Amino acid sequence: MNIGEKIKRLRRVNNLTQDELANRCDLTKGFISQIERNLTSPSINTLIDILEALGTNISSFFNEKDEEKIVFSKDDIYERIYEDLGYSVSWLIPNAQKNEMEPILIRLAEKCTTKEDGPHEGEEFGYVLKGKVNLILGKQTFKIKNGESFYFKSNKAHYLENPYNKPATILWVSTPPSF
Repeated sequence: MNIGEKIKRLRRVNNLTQDELANRCDLTKGFISQIERNLTSPSINTLIDILEALGTNISSFFNEKDEEKIVFSKDDIYERIYEDLGYSVSWLIPNAQKNEMEPILIRLAEKCTTKEDGPHEGEEFGYVLKGKVNLILGKQTFKIKNGESFYFKSNKAHYLENPYNKPATILWVSTPPSF
């Protein structure tokens, strides 16, 4: 938990300057600034005084859930490369396994195949962004090209293969998370 950032956010919600908050707590503006930038930590008694001046208490402050992150950048992406198999998986949302859906990006080199995923609970969706692939679902093979999508229940073994001469990129969403 980022205590300084939460105090700063609460101060702004209350339309207070650092100086006004400092005056209400018999502290200096510089000390409030250092707390908000996490350069120093207040004692418990000082934290209680600050929180009271901000209209809350220590229990509510620490029980309040952090705001849910909505937008993610390239820096949030985690990529795992399976060099021996010729593909990579990029997790587009950090810690997506705690969510109900898990969006990933699969980059599959030419003449390569992903690992087989055995039957499991859930559903899968994919959209081919680049190239073409074969979806192997149980004993069936589905040819899917750029701009096409697929959707299936995960109750059969499944994997992707790229028997073609060009790499492919697939946006894949599974629920519940399985990668």
